[in-house]
Amino acid sequence: MFYQQLRNEVWKLFGKKRTYMGFVVFFVTQNLILLIMQFPRVTHLMRRLLEDNGYSIEPSYSSLTFATGMIFPIAHILLPVFLAMVSGDLVAKESEDGTLRLVLARPISRVRLLFLKWLAGALFSASLVLSLGTFGLLFAAIWFPWRGLFVYAPNEIFSVFDASMGFHRYLGAHLLLVATAITITSVAFMFSCFKIKPAAAAVLTLSVVFLSMILQDIPYFRELKPWFFTHHLNVWHACFAERIAWWRVGGSLTLLAGMSATCCIVGCAVFQARDIKS
Repeated sequence: MFYQQLRNEVWKLFGKKRTYMGFVVFFVTQNLILLIMQFPRVTHLMRRLLEDNGYSIEPSYSSLTFATGMIFPIAHILLPVFLAMVSGDLVAKESEDGTLRLVLARPISRVRLLFLKWLAGALFSASLVLSLGTFGLLFAAIWFPWRGLFVYAPNEIFSVFDASMGFHRYLGAHLLLVATAITITSVAFMFSCFKIKPAAAAVLTLSVVFLSMILQDIPYFRELKPWFFTHHLNVWHACFAERIAWWRVGGSLTLLAGMSATCCIVGCAVFQARDIKS
């Protein structure tokens, strides 16, 4: 029965056209970025960075390098937008349409219903992240050869790996990015349980994410970074460091898991107090 109910929730979620907007935009954005990366100025900057640090560009001029370079802007900006847009609909949209009255007429508890909806949202989040990584690498492989990995993020990461290690780091980063996506989904799910419009739930979620991002980037708050939400959302960056700080990964994952659980509990508590059937 549980599997059948979950299948129905997943079917409803993926039956909406807006669910596929993220996949389409990622497809277009990745190919556009790869096209721009063909220009000599891009490779000139990359060559200068590597040669100034004693490396040659040839081993790192690869599909892995450019696929990884696409992750940072997409994961920081586009991914939260589409997660918030879809996850903000999980409860609020059915409440707005009035279909929740029919659903709650069945012998199913509200907590069970909400857990199924959250789980469907988590599956969507994982599929969106994995499609980002899979298609990004496939598209990059069309344009560039399979070689080592070079990762550069200003004031944070400068790493060079061989092809085997680079591929493992690439996979690990996407697995951690799934945890990040599920946390954003949990925040949107919580707001979706409130008596508000689906668009308002999405806007509130994005406000939380981008406000934390803005505060984190203020130079005067540099020492307070561990207190900001997005600092832990960026835990997947650790996979691209020369040495992975496992203590930071474990701490951030624990905090994200706690935040996801808290959002689900708050959402359930608010939804339980609402009068849906009247």
